Amino acid sequence: MSYDGHITLGNGYKLWYRIAGQGSGTPLLLLHGGPGAGHDYLEPLEALSADRPVVFFDQLGCGRSDQPDDPTLWTVERFCDEVDEVRDALGLTECHVLGQSWGGWLAIEWLLRRPKGVKSAVLASTSSSTRQFVTEAQRLIGQMSEADREALRIHGAAGAYDHPDYLSAMETFYRLHVCRLPDWPDCLNRTVANLDGNQVYMTMNGPNEFTVIGNLKDWDRTDRLHEIDEPVLITVGRHDEITPVCSETMHQRLPESRVVIFEDSAHCAHIEEPERYCAVVAEFLREHD
Repeated sequence: MSYDGHITLGNGYKLWYRIAGQGSGTPLLLLHGGPGAGHDYLEPLEALSADRPVVFFDQLGCGRSDQPDDPTLWTVERFCDEVDEVRDALGLTECHVLGQSWGGWLAIEWLLRRPKGVKSAVLASTSSSTRQFVTEAQRLIGQMSEADREALRIHGAAGAYDHPDYLSAMETFYRLHVCRLPDWPDCLNRTVANLDGNQVYMTMNGPNEFTVIGNLKDWDRTDRLHEIDEPVLITVGRHDEITPVCSETMHQRLPESRVVIFEDSAHCAHIEEPERYCAVVAEFLREHD
């Protein structure tokens, strides 16, 4: 069973949300990636609603939420405020939080505000430093064919992100390190559509996954991770664009954390290995209810 609705933020804009499941476990609040990707690709996590309510929402600027034309709105600080507003509006006095990709960066930033009533956090395919992620992505690009490497280097340096050779090499990277399934499911394709020309993504991230030139380019909370004392599960795909190296950096600094690597996955283990992924997360959440 699920139901959806809208939340009106303090700035007057509306966010879409959906709550799935009525289990007795502590609710799980999902923070999607992008920024600007929308909730769609996280839909396989509805399997977790057998134990607890699972809360999906589209962050402002994407999906079924309002999409104002105002680049000043797209900051980490405002998105943290948004998480607080969603939690208050839905009465989530106690919750778990799962942040995937950019949602993990948002979760880290939000947890550093020391919100009360958070029982645990899942940091999925994310990092504590944009610079480390970009460095690791460049290492992965270095393992691609010479033709792909040169296309990304030459056309990227020229800002020709729409050049056919650049787009072809980018697609190869995505197939290797975003999702390795031969046929991407509808939920992921909808998220790709959400990101096409999305102002939030362009303002905060940049033209693609491995070219971070927006206002997130210098984001780094590695030196503050020790301040987060909630239990943390870190999940990552073996072939993830945000690599296991980034996960290990977080693990070494988060005082109560563990890492699970999904060997047959890239950036979307919840899609690529859904049964195992949901089983691992469900066990962790039950442990900390």
